[in-house]
Amino acid sequence: MQKNSIIRKELNETWAHAGAVRAGELIFIGYCAGVPGEGIEAQIRGAFDEMERRLSLFGLSLSDVVQMDCLFRDVWNIPIMEKVIRERFRGEYPVRKSIRTDFAAPGGEGGLHEGSILFQADAVAYAPLSR
Repeated sequence: MQKNSIIRKELNETWAHAGAVRAGELIFIGYCAGVPGEGIEAQIRGAFDEMERRLSLFGLSLSDVVQMDCLFRDVWNIPIMEKVIRERFRGEYPVRKSIRTDFAAPGGEGGLHEGSILFQADAVAYAPLSR
């Protein structure tokens, strides 16, 4: 890979975005979510499963993540996420911030419904060019 090249993976024309982008030694992973409508812990676990899957496209794992933005419908669920992070990252924790948001839902505004998204995460990972 050339130093100045950008590699985009999992392009989605409908949503006009990439699921993962490599720019130099950084990998940007976006929109990792579990199954909408599941409980909060299941959605958090699913989001990290998706993050791990996208990282694997570049030969990386969760231990390569250096920064995360974690979006919650209800920030009082942060302790559940912290429990899952301790299990999944095993001491190799990234810098992170937690943000409360009203996720867009089919049908527009109006609160929770059966298929609601409760958690989503984005990440930046470090991948030396020698990999």
